[in-house]
This record gives sequence, structure tokens and C-alpha cells, in this order.
Amino acid sequence: MDKLVSIITPAYNCEEFIEETIDSVLNQTYQNWEMIIIDDCSTDKTSVLVNKYSLEDSRIKLVSLNKNGGVSNARNIGLSKAQGSFVAFLDSDDIWAKNKLENQISFMEKNDYYITYSSYAKFITTTQDVKSVISVPHKMEKNDILKNTIIGCLTVIINVEEVGSIEMPNISHAEDQCTWINVLERGYVAYGINEVLAYYRINSTSLSGNKIEAAKKQWTVYRKYHHFSILKSLYYYFYYAINVLKR
Repeated sequence: MDKLVSIITPAYNCEEFIEETIDSVLNQTYQNWEMIIIDDCSTDKTSVLVNKYSLEDSRIKLVSLNKNGGVSNARNIGLSKAQGSFVAFLDSDDIWAKNKLENQISFMEKNDYYITYSSYAKFITTTQDVKSVISVPHKMEKNDILKNTIIGCLTVIINVEEVGSIEMPNISHAEDQCTWINVLERGYVAYGINEVLAYYRINSTSLSGNKIEAAKKQWTVYRKYHHFSILKSLYYYFYYAINVLKR
């Protein structure tokens, strides 16, 4: 029997896209999953739409928060309620290919991999209008992630039955990469499947601004989260910048 996959989806004022996101999970060829959607005190119809789905399919579970706590807090609440052998992440405006879970879980089980990721495509309006494809390396260790933030959160699946429980640090922009590093520090290697299994929605009006903000925050990650020296931070930042430009 297929093992249960817990899908963690933080949601905040996403009424425009949440149904498309949920539908991409409902359409999965791998059907043994639970989707935990954490509504982070939305002020639109997000919770109403999710509740409609949850009433129709018990695998979809709505968790409504009374206070907005941010994406890391929402994901951690979802993780604390997860029952699956695997956990996966999907934000409320992104989309999965229908064979995402089947292909990636098979990839993990055949090779005894415990944390994996995949290539993904960036789009604005529809997945038929892809703006770019992020192709991923076969494997990444801790130092690789410090140099290259290529792993998309929407592509990651972790076998928590093997690696143990996980919790995302409350650090803006980099909570996901810091989580992967924390897992790898337990003695694991992350492996990639170079197949587009997910679609990341981008905002065409703020692409350059997002890159600049991300660059600033990445420096903060090195200095304040990892407590690297200025010299060591510069070393990793050099590779980080090169890899961002390559994309």
C-alpha cells in the first residue's frame, strides 16, 4: 500500500488561486495523501473556499488561525498535525504536475533517498505559458545549498519516518533553505529528479525588486542565522550571486 504523504500548504488571502492549487492535488495519480491547508487569518474568502473542498473530500483539512503569524509559523503548525510518512510542500498559488507525487515517491523508494526535489517551471497566468524552467542538479549537500538556493520549496518531499520531525526557522526568505540544511546536517544528502513536476507562479510586476530583496536577505542568512564571518559570508555569497545570474 502506498504510504501517506502530508502536503503542507500555508494560505493567506489567496482566493484567486487556491482552488487551482487544490485541484492540482486532487488530480494526482498518487492518491494516498492528506492536504493540510493553514489559513493564516485571511481577510478574503480563502477559508470559505477551502472549507468547501474539505467538506467534499476528507483528505483536505483546513486549519484556521486567529492571528497572522507568517509563513514559517503556518507551515510548522501544519507539520505538527501531519500524519504522513512523507511531507511535501505546496504554497497556495502554485501547482503540481499530476504525476508529481507518483514519480517523486517512486524515485525516493527505488533509490533509498530521504529528501528529494525536482525541476520546476515559472509561470504568470497559466502553466501553458511557461516563462522559464529551473533545472536541478542530481544531488546537493549542505555546502551546495549554501552556494546555490536552486531548490524550490514546492518541489521538496522528505521522508520524516526516516529523518525525524522537522521545523522551519522563522527567518524571512530563507526558512526553506535553512530547513533543508538542518536535515542534511543529520547525515543525509538531497537528491534531485530533473523533471518538471511543479509550477511556480511569479508576479511579473515585481521580478527585479524580488531579486534585489532576496539578495539582501541572503547576506543576512549567512551573517545572522549561520553566524559566518564576513570572509566566509563573502565566499558563499560569491557563489550564490553567480548561481542566481545563471538562472
